[in-house]
Amino acid sequence: MALALGVDIAKETFTAALWSEGRGQPLGTFANQPAGFAALGQAVAAALPAAAVGSLPLVLEPTGGYELALAHWAHERGWQVSLPNPRQVRDWAHGLGRRAKTDAQDALTLARYGAERRPPAWQPLPAEIAELESLLRRKDDLEQMLRQERNRQQALARRPQVAGAVPGSIDRVVAALEEELRAIEQALREQQRRHPAIQDMARWLRTVPGVGERTVLPLVVLLHRWHALTGGQGEAKGLVAYTGLDPQPYESGTSVRRRGAISRLGARDLRRRLFMGALGGVRGDHALRGFYQRLVGRGKAKKLALVAAARKILVWAWAVFRRQQPFDATRVAATS
Repeated sequence: MALALGVDIAKETFTAALWSEGRGQPLGTFANQPAGFAALGQAVAAALPAAAVGSLPLVLEPTGGYELALAHWAHERGWQVSLPNPRQVRDWAHGLGRRAKTDAQDALTLARYGAERRPPAWQPLPAEIAELESLLRRKDDLEQMLRQERNRQQALARRPQVAGAVPGSIDRVVAALEEELRAIEQALREQQRRHPAIQDMARWLRTVPGVGERTVLPLVVLLHRWHALTGGQGEAKGLVAYTGLDPQPYESGTSVRRRGAISRLGARDLRRRLFMGALGGVRGDHALRGFYQRLVGRGKAKKLALVAAARKILVWAWAVFRRQQPFDATRVAATS
């Protein structure tokens, strides 16, 4: 039976719908908290045979973390949770002629997508990796806020007729943010100290050309996520697509040709980190520089060659993760 439960998540509530044998069935809107999860379970049990509830496919659209509590709740009950890329779901729905945008319609679309497309099952990250990810996100938030306040400091220094209290306020906020950033950085060091496996993986990944201090821990999280998402069977090509670095050629017939681009379906920040790693990495004396120079020598534009180098860093990092060993340049000499 082609069956799935779709859930459209908001901060305070979520809307659910079932799709079974070509028909949709709205289940209603529930509170995005444990009591609402229990109510959803009761609604599903009333709508389906008991045998279908045990391993029910559930499709959730990622919404900045609001979906995670429900995802964990459902996973603990044996439901097959999926968190597909929202853009892929939207493109698929547009192909069906869907244009309406309501919570109920979105839930039905997700349910139908799950029933017909069977997206891969989601697995929670190991607790220590999830904690590492939360620390990294907080570090990014603090760094962004600190940049904004420092920019305000510089702008005020050139602006006349500023109230005397304003520069002092900004100075205090900057000092507080700097203190919080130091605390988070210390927590990151403690997290690695408490979990030697994270420390080891970070050390091995640092042997990959182009992987530096700002890239290595986000890479640890990404690789663990891909490993969990694919049940340990993921391939490098799939990881590249998951990260949004997969090339997207544009051709039509024999005459229409446009410069290729990447899909950009994954996390933009990580792609930026990999690109900056490639930008610095191609200046070294190692396999990445040789790979880049060969592409440029064949006539590839330098920017395209840098994107390819960023992709190569990711592929090499996945090989290191799979083998649980440092990067070995002799393994890639013939193929890079």
